[in-house]
Amino acid sequence: MADQRLVRGARTRQKITRHGVDVASLEGLNGLSIGRLATDLGLSKSGIQTLFKTKENLQLAVAESAREEFAEAVIRPAQTAQPGTARLRALTERWISYIEAPLFAGGCFWAACLPDFDSRPGKVRDTLLLHRRTWLALLAGELGCAVNTGEIAQLDVDLTVFQIDAVLNAANTALRLGESDAVSKVRCVVDGFLAPPH
Repeated sequence: MADQRLVRGARTRQKITRHGVDVASLEGLNGLSIGRLATDLGLSKSGIQTLFKTKENLQLAVAESAREEFAEAVIRPAQTAQPGTARLRALTERWISYIEAPLFAGGCFWAACLPDFDSRPGKVRDTLLLHRRTWLALLAGELGCAVNTGEIAQLDVDLTVFQIDAVLNAANTALRLGESDAVSKVRCVVDGFLAPPH
């Protein structure tokens, strides 16, 4: 009986955090409240309160749920490609798919949530920042590999990753606004960086 309660609790928690990701991708993590989620999901406020205790814990759990889904949809499938340009292209293509047919209701979770917390010290900011840095480090690793093996010309890896990330985020906004040519622009920018050396 206790085991079944734990399983039910885990399922309920997953249902809450997954819906929370969609809400946060539309309205930011500050748009989350225990009352809002209870109403949306037909659950009791006290039940959600028991699972998460505080709004901050809820926000952290939602951010972790978003990270796991992003990793499953974007990062893990790209790992099958060869390191270097092939994997970097796979990562950017999977990222394009992640916003083109949105995994989350409002598009990119981090684009929606980071601006709310970028100037607020605390656990939520630290968690969002860690996710962002992990993604940028992944891009930098593949770009560095491509440079080191001579697949592409020498370039400033940190600057190029900054530019790729900026273009991806701009594409997220553009697609939300109905600018369908944003995807071809992203591919054009990435292709420019990944051209083989002359």
